[in-house]
This record gives sequence, structure tokens and C-alpha cells, in this order.
Amino acid sequence: MIELITALETSWYLSPPWGQTIPPVAVNLLERVYLRTTRTFGFCCGVQCQHETWLYSIDCRNEILHATQNQIIGTGELEAITVQKPAFVLGERVMLCSHDKGTKQRLILGIGLVNNSWFYVVELMSPTLTQSRTISNRFSLVGEKSLLRVKV
Repeated sequence: MIELITALETSWYLSPPWGQTIPPVAVNLLERVYLRTTRTFGFCCGVQCQHETWLYSIDCRNEILHATQNQIIGTGELEAITVQKPAFVLGERVMLCSHDKGTKQRLILGIGLVNNSWFYVVELMSPTLTQSRTISNRFSLVGEKSLLRVKV
């Protein structure tokens, strides 16, 4: 029975929430965007898959706002920030360096810029059959040093 649960978790972590093909993103990371809801400009500092659609993090100077594709308009201009490109891309298969139990392989489900460093959204645990009061989010931001690229 334990082997079946492990096999199910392995396929769970490697099954993208968006299906077989990654949907295209509306704007690129670091692209300047117009946020329709607040009528302000900012730049895209993150994107993650949520409910089979992309949710964008927009840096509007003093705060980070979250928006869907329909709430933003890309300008095609990149923000002049001196950070290197992210090491991993959306949908890429990676290994968690420090995960103790179960399978270590995961998919990159999101990318975010935090304090001039790239972090990646991965699913740390599979869903449980019963609601847990202690753990509200199965997803976590993981730093580049905690991930290894898997060669498929």
C-alpha cells in the first residue's frame, strides 16, 4: 500500500496543473505592465499557475498586487533591473535538495522575484483526504540553491 501511495505522489508532483501543454504567459517577467484595476503601471515580478490559469505578481512601487491576464496590459518594455535571468523556467522538472521523505522531483509552477533574487513555486506536499488545520498551503517558494535541474 505504501508503494502505491508513493507512486501516486510521484505522478502527482510531475503532472502539471495546466494539462499537457503549458499555456502561454501574457507578459514576460520584468515587463512593464498597465494594471487596469488600479490604473497604474508596474512591472511583472512573478507568475504562478493557480486554478489552471496564470496569476501575475505586479510590483507597483510600494506594494505587490496580483492580477489575471485580463487585468493587465503588457507594454513590451523591460524594467531596467540588474538581476540575472531565472535559472529555471515554468514547467521545468527539478529535484528538491533537502526534501527528506517521498519523491524529490517536482515541477516549477511559478517564478517570483523577491529582494532581487529569484524564487520558484513548487508543491511541497500532495493534497490530503482530510482538511489540515495546521497546513494551509501545499505550495512554497524555494530558492535556486535548494533545487537541481533534472535531465529528462
